[in-house]
Amino acid sequence: MVLDPETSAKITHYRPRNPPAAWGEVAPLVRSVVAATVTAVPYDVERLLHITGRLALWAEAAGLERDPDAWLRNEVIDAFVLSLAAGIEASTVRTYRTWLLRVRDALAFSKRGEAAPARLHANANPHQPYTQAELARLRHWAAHLPRQQRTDGLALLGLAAGCGLTPREVAGSRGGDLARPRPGGPLLHTGASRLVPLVARAVWDPVLDELARAAGNSYLFRPRRSVAYAKNLIGSWSLLHRPPHPLPAVSAGRLRATWIVELMAARIDHDLIAKAAGLASAASLSRYQHHVPPLDDATAMRLLRGPDP
Repeated sequence: MVLDPETSAKITHYRPRNPPAAWGEVAPLVRSVVAATVTAVPYDVERLLHITGRLALWAEAAGLERDPDAWLRNEVIDAFVLSLAAGIEASTVRTYRTWLLRVRDALAFSKRGEAAPARLHANANPHQPYTQAELARLRHWAAHLPRQQRTDGLALLGLAAGCGLTPREVAGSRGGDLARPRPGGPLLHTGASRLVPLVARAVWDPVLDELARAAGNSYLFRPRRSVAYAKNLIGSWSLLHRPPHPLPAVSAGRLRATWIVELMAARIDHDLIAKAAGLASAASLSRYQHHVPPLDDATAMRLLRGPDP
């Protein structure tokens, strides 16, 4: 399995926060599991490392065999996630279980060529992208909010729909993260770690440039907050600031999905999109494919024919 340098580096250098002594014993196995499965599952590499590492440490403390095959049995995964239930939300428990089951299936295929077991439910759909009309109206609504609400709304829309940032990346973005390497050149976001330059979409370039100049080194979104990131930081803003009916609520996930689908619809190389989105591989984009409109016959023939000699 050949991984891109950034993903490989994240796996090699990963350590949990305040790791226990047992981490040194299980770390090589955790890294090997994630390296073998990261390109086969639609999850972020840091999240896979986090949850696989927690499972491994829990299994080690429980006295289980030091072997991923032992950790990833159904009954072990269920016991592990139930041990977390008292401290986290039920939806997070279900999410962790789903991730580990997908890792188990991917590892079985990687090691032995076994097919994944039949699923008795549909795979979770990604966020529904906004239509271009909805996004334009949301932008118009945000631009007419008063004072700081306007800045927050446009920053959220521009960073997620214009740069494809995740909620955590939106929250961590400061004015100084947006810059032009050369006068008149494209606006780049340098605060998010990517294999390729993260370029603001042209339609969002002017508004993000304006917001960055005004923010200086402060956060672009909700700069008066007291914490760098909280799970409800964006969700609480969206609940307090709901667009008028019939516009949908503002969702960072839907905005990022809109950015991804827009790039796919432009027939940009999927490997490039995945790298710009911070995904492990282009395979993760398959869940968005049904949102991409089909090509008309004329465009399809032009692309297939190629340039004239």
